[in-house]
Amino acid sequence: MSTGELLSIEPLELKFPFELKKQISCSLQLGNKTDNHVAFKVKTTNPKKYCVRPNTGIVLPRSTCDIIVTMQAQKEAPPDMQCKDKFLLQSVRAPTGATSKDITADMFNKRAGHDVEECKLRVVYVSPRQPPSPVLEGSEEGGSPRGSVSDNGYSSGPETAPVARAHVEVPQEKSDEARALIAKLTEEKNSAMQQNSKLRQELVSLEGTIYGVGQICVFILYPVRCRAFILAFMKDASNKNKGGVSFLFMALVGLFGILLGYIIKKA
Repeated sequence: MSTGELLSIEPLELKFPFELKKQISCSLQLGNKTDNHVAFKVKTTNPKKYCVRPNTGIVLPRSTCDIIVTMQAQKEAPPDMQCKDKFLLQSVRAPTGATSKDITADMFNKRAGHDVEECKLRVVYVSPRQPPSPVLEGSEEGGSPRGSVSDNGYSSGPETAPVARAHVEVPQEKSDEARALIAKLTEEKNSAMQQNSKLRQELVSLEGTIYGVGQICVFILYPVRCRAFILAFMKDASNKNKGGVSFLFMALVGLFGILLGYIIKKA
């Protein structure tokens, strides 16, 4: 795991179980160590060979983000199974409330004076997992496997280890699909949280505007002796709204005040 000030990165090596003519994926997890929004960008020395999703994004404060790196199917194996491809992960502090749409290339430009953290990741090819060994031919259906007997007459016991491994091992493809689904759900969750925060800010701004318009109407429509009472009532309604009273109630109070002022003025 990396020791950067902004993000923790796990793992620092992208390990692909290499197989010819087959797409292979591995996952990368980023963890935000700070109380700020952090923007990230992933680059590679071989962009035609790899697909990164997402390759840019925002990691919320004290949250994590999963990245799926997929290697396209290869027709030939590299010499000695060595890979020279590398990835570069850049991270920088982002404004509060920023989303993926707010990310620009200039944010990761060091010449522009931005404090950009960088972490290089190696690509490593590993041997694919071998399928579990079949059950011994000597075992009969419904019976237990026979133990092997050595030259000195000692029995080594039933050879059940390969069978046990068959139940424990999880296919690599299913594991990668699960990680990809988790990454997608995490991204959707973060996006929903950011949209909810923006809607709350807009609602508070709209409530303040209506309250201000209501005050202006009170001074225009009401006689002097009624202003203090009506303003106190509107202030009390505003405080209740902060405690959980609906926005519709505030709108009705404002409309009722304007209507009542109009009637009094006509009378």
